[in-house]
Amino acid sequence: MDIGTLGGLFLAVAAIFAGIFLGGGNPASLIDMPSIAVVFGGTSGALLCSFPLGSITKVHQVALQAVFGKSPDPAEVIADMVKYAEVARREGILSLENMIEDMKDPFIVRGVKMAVDGTDPELIKTIMDTELDSLIDRHAQGKLILDKCGTMAPAFGMIGTLMGLVFMLQNMDDPSAIGPGMAVALITTLYGALIANVITGPLAEKLAAKDSEEVLIKTIIIAGVMAIQSGDNPRVVESKLLTFLPPSRRAAIEAGGQAA
Repeated sequence: MDIGTLGGLFLAVAAIFAGIFLGGGNPASLIDMPSIAVVFGGTSGALLCSFPLGSITKVHQVALQAVFGKSPDPAEVIADMVKYAEVARREGILSLENMIEDMKDPFIVRGVKMAVDGTDPELIKTIMDTELDSLIDRHAQGKLILDKCGTMAPAFGMIGTLMGLVFMLQNMDDPSAIGPGMAVALITTLYGALIANVITGPLAEKLAAKDSEEVLIKTIIIAGVMAIQSGDNPRVVESKLLTFLPPSRRAAIEAGGQAA
């Protein structure tokens, strides 16, 4: 679970409610069913028109991944790859087959199995690179849906506001109704802004960050599998993989002899 994501969402919501209460407002006055229908219904319909149904029905999984997904520590992955390199160097690459059950990442398992089976190195790299590209495409699709939701919700909020203004101007004969009518008209804009800036926007950016983390992990694994397959010395394997880490993290690992 990503505590930062949950904490950030909670803080944003808490700040909004604090502003309502400190300003002497009533949260119930911000609930308007026609505005909810325009913003949520309109945004949902626009998304269905923009993306395949299968992608829309899985968007909640994408959002949950931003909140609950956790990427492995790159230093731990490097340590595991060096350990496999040591076993392959000492006992032969075929001995890695006995360690497959203990491997945590299916991506590592797939690469090691191909190496153990004697698959051509170029083919191993091609297959693993293709899988990584597919992963990037899937993540980009999920982020795009959230980005579009963040774009469309404020637009439908503005549509609802314009509708409210039209209805209000049609009843200008009652001056006492102008203020309440304007308030209701602006609520739709509020809903759109909240969806874009409290929910979909932050979640999309967190997905982008997690995608970068996962791509780094997969890239390290590909480099590690290729180094093991070519029979590199474990020290060489470690040196190759440490280049993917920032210099400060790399220095800490080299100094301590283990993942910091």
